Amino acid sequence: MYKKNNSHFQIPLTSHVDELPEKLQKGIKEAWSGTFYKEFFCRIDETPFAVLFADCPSRPNIPVNVLVSLEFLKAGHGWTDEQLYEQYCYNVQVRYAVGYRQLGEGHFDLRTLYNFRERLSRFMQETGMNLLDQAFAQVTDEQIEAFQIKTGKQRMDSTQIASNIRQMGRIQLLVTVIQRVQRMLSETDQAHYAEAFAPFIQGHAGQYVYRMKREETENHLQKIGELMQRLLTELKPNYETDPIYQVLERTFSEHFQVERETVQSKPNDQLSASSLQSPDDLEATYRNKRGQGYRGYTANITETCDPDNELQLVTNVQVASNNVDDTQLLAEALPELKERTELETLYTDGGYGSPEMDKTLAEEQIEQVQTAIRGRKPSPEKLHLSEFEIKQTEEGKPTQITCPNDQKVNVQPSSQRKSFVAHFAMDQCQACPYKQACPAKPGKRDPRWHLRFTQAQANVSQRRKRSQIHLQDGRNLRAGVEATVRQIKHPFPAGKLPVRGQFRVTCLVIGSAIMSNIRRIRRYEAMKETQNNEKRTEMKGKGTQAHPFLSSFLNVIHYFLDTFAFDNRVFGF
Repeated sequence: MYKKNNSHFQIPLTSHVDELPEKLQKGIKEAWSGTFYKEFFCRIDETPFAVLFADCPSRPNIPVNVLVSLEFLKAGHGWTDEQLYEQYCYNVQVRYAVGYRQLGEGHFDLRTLYNFRERLSRFMQETGMNLLDQAFAQVTDEQIEAFQIKTGKQRMDSTQIASNIRQMGRIQLLVTVIQRVQRMLSETDQAHYAEAFAPFIQGHAGQYVYRMKREETENHLQKIGELMQRLLTELKPNYETDPIYQVLERTFSEHFQVERETVQSKPNDQLSASSLQSPDDLEATYRNKRGQGYRGYTANITETCDPDNELQLVTNVQVASNNVDDTQLLAEALPELKERTELETLYTDGGYGSPEMDKTLAEEQIEQVQTAIRGRKPSPEKLHLSEFEIKQTEEGKPTQITCPNDQKVNVQPSSQRKSFVAHFAMDQCQACPYKQACPAKPGKRDPRWHLRFTQAQANVSQRRKRSQIHLQDGRNLRAGVEATVRQIKHPFPAGKLPVRGQFRVTCLVIGSAIMSNIRRIRRYEAMKETQNNEKRTEMKGKGTQAHPFLSSFLNVIHYFLDTFAFDNRVFGF
């Protein structure tokens, strides 16, 4: 039965935290644990999680805000489940962060956390909604409002994330699948297929590859393909619904093809990047980026970057198969970012640009500034369309164009309406100093100079123009997001997460992003506290010179305000 947790707002008269020396008590409240409690734990809306619990009189649930917080603490510190549970049981700071001030309070078995994850995963499969992602958005939105963070300017970047799977070659992967199928069978079927499985179950799959000679690769692929086809046909009546059988079916279709009733292995270059990388992670994919192969997922991070902000926060986290293009991730993120924040300008690298993306950005009325543009760089000896100023409608349709020599003309659709054309005056173009490098040329019948371009070319030119202006300003607002990506991946050595599957990978990346925000808030509060102390010291000096009593009175007022401000946040007033 779901029950909301409000007990942490009622601070006990005595607790183990109160037994600590005053200096240590202050240290806990001012450390990350105090910030986590105030800025995350107290802000969690537990109501959406009620659907995970029985709607009938029964034993109350373990507090949802505790379970969610522990999930994110695990990700932010890179703990294993055992380390997390040990920290929860014995670490005063961790317990303070989740609203407990007594060591024996709120005890539960580690299995409870496993069951909570399983319910989250099942709910995600049934509805497509990730409740942890919703909690991240809800808390972050409240933090943005509380600290008055401007969200009109944001930046985005993606990074490769590996799940906890072994990197296997093609033969090793196929043999691993065959071994899983053998273990799936009943004892009777294992005895029936003992001779067929014998060459593949003598040790693990890596040992099978070790004993194999390189020139025998095609022969081994052929034998494996024939065995898989036989198993698919004969085991279908009894094992069709088994997950291992479905993995066998998928693997065979990805690696083999049947021509004239003969099994043939596909060449390596015909294997899809979305093909199975491990039977332990069915959603992980393969991607080759800058000559290096990656197996797993891609994480897309968005954060605020307005120079007027003293504090920047991560606003959105996405995780997808690593063969998904950056433009697709951007298209998926835009509607939610536009709804949640006041996004106006988005800073990205060259991977986020495309003609389709230009249309989406125009519909959302968001300006994109890229630090680079996909495609061939324009020749420095010729004028590029980006050096022309193009006036466009809200839908992005060109209406007017101004050349580098300040000649302004209207833009008209071409005769077939597949492109646009601008007609420049012949006399001005003949006397123009840029005429040799200009892309506009005189017509055979019409003496005017004509410039033809498509909608896609106009969009690319405008993106290139914004990029050039941004670089000329000497401030690269996108660059900082790379440090954010590093912060989020830091708890996971070599960018490899200790979990498998897109859902679990997503939860850990979100948790690490939450902790990154908490650490930023903590540094921001520490900076503000230092500034306030400096002001108080200055005021104290002036007050002492004016009147000793006034200085003492101000100190008492400052102490009262600090104490009340903390209690005000704790009690939720």
